[in-house]
Amino acid sequence: MTKKNFIQDIKKIKKSVVGKKDELIKITEIDTKFDSLYKKAKEESLEKNSNSKYGLWFVALIAMTFLFFAVSFLFSGAKITINPKIIDLTLNDNFVATKNSSTDSLPFDLVVFSGEDSKEVQGGEEKDTSESAKGVAIFYNSFNSSAQNLDINTRLEGSNGKIYKTKTKTTIPGMSTDGVPGSVEVEIYGSEGGEEYNSGIIDFTILGFKGGTKYSKIIARAKGDITGGFKGKIRQISEIEKINAINDLKISLRDKLFKKATDQIPGGYILFKDAIFVQTDNGNIENASTDGMVSIKLKGTFYGFLFDEKKLTKRIVQNNIEKYKDEDVFIPNLKDFIFSLDNKENISFNDVNEINFNLSGTSKIVWNINSEKLIGDVIGKNKKDFNQILLQYPGIDSAEVVVKPVWRKTFPDKLKDIKVIINYPQ
Repeated sequence: MTKKNFIQDIKKIKKSVVGKKDELIKITEIDTKFDSLYKKAKEESLEKNSNSKYGLWFVALIAMTFLFFAVSFLFSGAKITINPKIIDLTLNDNFVATKNSSTDSLPFDLVVFSGEDSKEVQGGEEKDTSESAKGVAIFYNSFNSSAQNLDINTRLEGSNGKIYKTKTKTTIPGMSTDGVPGSVEVEIYGSEGGEEYNSGIIDFTILGFKGGTKYSKIIARAKGDITGGFKGKIRQISEIEKINAINDLKISLRDKLFKKATDQIPGGYILFKDAIFVQTDNGNIENASTDGMVSIKLKGTFYGFLFDEKKLTKRIVQNNIEKYKDEDVFIPNLKDFIFSLDNKENISFNDVNEINFNLSGTSKIVWNINSEKLIGDVIGKNKKDFNQILLQYPGIDSAEVVVKPVWRKTFPDKLKDIKVIINYPQ
């Protein structure tokens, strides 16, 4: 190899490291050193024998040696391949969770919002129809500490001047010892059919208490809009058609509200697909359109139990691994586990503070590895110290390290030259 050929190779290497300032400086230093050695070797060779072919071979050997080290420098670095600790998990455990708990107990949040969906079906002949407006009212008892019973169809006077009735028999709790009025939610409906009974939020008094001391102390307020009141002609559909349409709407409304909930869930939280509940009304039939189609509208309220994924994972691992030391672990497909709520038929979602539930499924418990910390621990260290460093990482099951060039005894002294690959399960 001649100087010309070596210089051409050096230029190719320089071109391959454009934008890599440090590497380019090193190659330039090699280029300069070679030039100096080349001249010295050539002068010594000429002094001994101007026609000596051994001198040229000596120069070529020096050139190849420098080129070899230059190329080796370009491809220097370290790759660490990690197999994290993994344990199989078969779960079928019962848990207790407390709403917004700040203690050591497992916390949960309740996601609540409303929505509606509609569907059109072919209507039949028109008939006179009367529908009562419906809604929910919250009754308050600030009269005394004794509970107050109300019969079914108790008459209420709304602040809009209309008369409404209670749908069921109910009991309003008495006032607490610290003066907080007792309260209860009750379904109500308009005493007659008609749109004039539809309303926004209004107040109510109980007509049976008028003129007495309870009249201003036991009162009610609508929880939301009062809707569905109608009187007029409407195309009829069979009861079976209505039931089928409402069942379809319940499924589509549940899917729509679940998607809306999952889109709004903050990072680090989990909403199980079985941990959602949708309470709906009975469905309202609206006037037919000009083509004879009848619109059925269904309104519902979505309730979803939301969990902090790390805290739930920690509780699961504590129940399934002996001598667990609060290590950083995760369960890959935790959101696919089956959630089952105890006594869900009797839960009042509006004031629930504690739930009992079962969680079941099959997965793995996987240890998280802090790759940035590992790189910081090995940078510039001797390769023989690697196994000792690994002792600081109980979550690593096994590891393999490759340092280039192979004769290099230490890890690179730059972060960018060390790559960590962690074989997490898919």
